[in-house]
Amino acid sequence: MRVPPEIAFVTSNPGKAREAAHFLGRPVAAVPFDLPEIQSLDFAEVARAKALAAAAALGRTVLVEDSGLEVRAWGGFPGPMTKWITAGPLGQEGLARMLDAFPDRIATAVSALALAKPGDRPEEVLVAVGRKNGTLAASPRGTNGFGWDVLFVPEGATRTWAEMSPEEKNRDSHRARAFAALRKALSS
Repeated sequence: MRVPPEIAFVTSNPGKAREAAHFLGRPVAAVPFDLPEIQSLDFAEVARAKALAAAAALGRTVLVEDSGLEVRAWGGFPGPMTKWITAGPLGQEGLARMLDAFPDRIATAVSALALAKPGDRPEEVLVAVGRKNGTLAASPRGTNGFGWDVLFVPEGATRTWAEMSPEEKNRDSHRARAFAALRKALSS
């Protein structure tokens, strides 16, 4: 797939757009667009559907991401529904407290990127997934990053991503891994 010089990254999250530009080493235009989101616990399936809808609606090549947390004690939930839990009245603090009843706070941060152009069929959408294991903090910590960065402590670390500098987080985050997989797929 030939990628335009400036990628239209369909997101209303400026943090995701900044990270995308960093990982791709090129300009990334954040294009806020309200996308339908299918109900699935499969990140790749959700990202693929969002990319197809965005490419068709915008008439251009687009990149979308679906990300979230798979909590081991909950069998992978909330997965792609993480933002619906943390953006609502429950918030980050509520998600952390919900795990208090479980001895296991192990979680995996997942990022699924999908690149599609208008007219693509589902099997033509390029999907790349990155995963990073870690744990969820007992309460939100830190002021950097965005979303659930205040809760996620990557494996081998003692600080949340929000307690790290952007450079520290970006060295080996779920998103860094997804973009590395995307670059590899684009070059082959």
